[in-house]
Amino acid sequence: MIDDKALVKKVLDGDVQAFRLLINRHQRLVFHMISRLVKNTGEQEELCQDVFLKVHDKLGEFGFQSRLSTWIATIAYRHAINHMRKQRILFTEYPDDDRELAAFVEHVTPESIASEKDMDEYVLKLIERLPPHYKTVLTLFHVEEMSYPEICEITGMPEGTVKNYLFRARNLLKEKVKSYLSKEKAI
Repeated sequence: MIDDKALVKKVLDGDVQAFRLLINRHQRLVFHMISRLVKNTGEQEELCQDVFLKVHDKLGEFGFQSRLSTWIATIAYRHAINHMRKQRILFTEYPDDDRELAAFVEHVTPESIASEKDMDEYVLKLIERLPPHYKTVLTLFHVEEMSYPEICEITGMPEGTVKNYLFRARNLLKEKVKSYLSKEKAI
């Protein structure tokens, strides 16, 4: 497996296959960054492509002061934030009602309560309903397994804010899951 420095050098030398490899390695990360902030699927795809074009254009400026994945995630995060600003979408905007969630809970049967798949699906739906900044921090920490300093670099948030958002996001999820489980016991 080729390391990041060699990969970057090959891309800068014009190796198209190396750029494809770079995209393959980081497409999931870029998609997570974009999709946590932008809900429209068509826009998500376009923004992901834009991110990789920016990565290609700016790769010569990357000096390995951080990991390549951190640098790419920073570009994706900022690109999504800029898109939201242009669309006049508030960063703190998120649905207040739980109609979609309630519709999901209605289809759950007592037999499926024990199913991990249903619980996983429910938790994923809960995560999607979190405010964008909570979702972003939660995804970077738990899914992408990034450290606090890396998350700070990507989001531009102070470490205390990152920890606070992570704490709040976990508590929101915990309360919703408790509520879900107590409703299921009543069935």
